Amino acid sequence: MSNAYVIDKNMGHKMDVPDGVMPTHNADGQAVVPLTEEQKYLFDARGWLLIPGVLSEAEVKEMRAYALRLHDDPESLPEHERSFVAGPLEKLTDHPVVVGFLNEFLAFPHLSSSGCYGFRMESSGLRAPCSEEGQQGAFGPHNGHGLFRFAVDSHHYQCVPGKAFSGLTRVVWELNPVQYRKGGTLLATGSHKSVYASPPSIEDPQSPLWDTYECPAGSVLFFTEALTHSTCPWTNTDNQRVGIFNLYNSVGSRWSPWNPPERLVEQMPAMRQTLFRGTYVANNVPGYQYHGQNMDDRQLAD
Repeated sequence: MSNAYVIDKNMGHKMDVPDGVMPTHNADGQAVVPLTEEQKYLFDARGWLLIPGVLSEAEVKEMRAYALRLHDDPESLPEHERSFVAGPLEKLTDHPVVVGFLNEFLAFPHLSSSGCYGFRMESSGLRAPCSEEGQQGAFGPHNGHGLFRFAVDSHHYQCVPGKAFSGLTRVVWELNPVQYRKGGTLLATGSHKSVYASPPSIEDPQSPLWDTYECPAGSVLFFTEALTHSTCPWTNTDNQRVGIFNLYNSVGSRWSPWNPPERLVEQMPAMRQTLFRGTYVANNVPGYQYHGQNMDDRQLAD
C-alpha cells in the first residue's frame, strides 16, 4: 500500500501493510503485473482503463472458440464446464494483469495473503452482439456518482489522497477487435466522482459526454461500476463482439446470487478457489485469523 493514510480497523490507526500480505503470483505461479503510476492515475481520474493486446493470438483463438461453443452449443460440454470461468477462460479469472489491478483498487489487505486473494469474483458472462438488425445490443446508460453512494449495493467508489477503492469492478476481455464507436462500451469519464446529476444529453449516445475505445483482440477493459456507462450498439460488420464480462467485488460484499458450478471450483487450484469463497469478513482468509484486530496484530490461525 502507498503512504496514504488509510484507516485500519481500530482507533483511527493507519493501516501499514507489510510485504508478503498481497499475492505476488497467481494460482498458476505467474508473477502479478502491478499497475504503473500512470495507469493508477488514469483509472482513478477517469473511472476506466484499457490495456490493449494482453493476450497472445493463440490464447485469444482458444478462448474465443470456447466462449462461442458455450454460447451456441452448451450441450456439447459437460454440465460443470458450462460456465464462462471454465476451460481456457478459467485463466482469465486471476490473470496476472487482473490481479495486479485488483490488488491496487479492490483487495482488502486483512483478507489477503501470498496464497489468498483479497477480493472475490461476483459473476461472469458473455456479450456477443453482431451488426444484424435486432442483435446489436441496446444503448442504456446507468450507474454513476459512486463517490457519494452508500456501500450497501456495492456500486460505490472511495478515495483519499494516495489510495482509492473501486467497489464493484468490471473486467471485460475483448476477444474480437473493437472498432471506435462501432461497438464495445460507452463510458462517461469521471462520472464516478460527479457531484451533479447527469444532464439530459447523457441520453444521447452521440453526446460528447461519452468516451469509448478501440482495441485489438486480447485487450482488457477495467471500469468501476460506480461509473455511468452503457452498451455501444454493435455496428461493426467485420466481426461480432466476443466480450467476457467478469465482475469482482470485495470479500464482504455481494451484488448477485451467481455461483460457478461447485464441481468446477473443486477442480481449480486452491488459490483460485479463494475467488469464490463465502461473502463475509471475520476469519475469511486461509491460514490467518481476522476478528477485528489492526494489521499490526495480524495472527496466524491455530
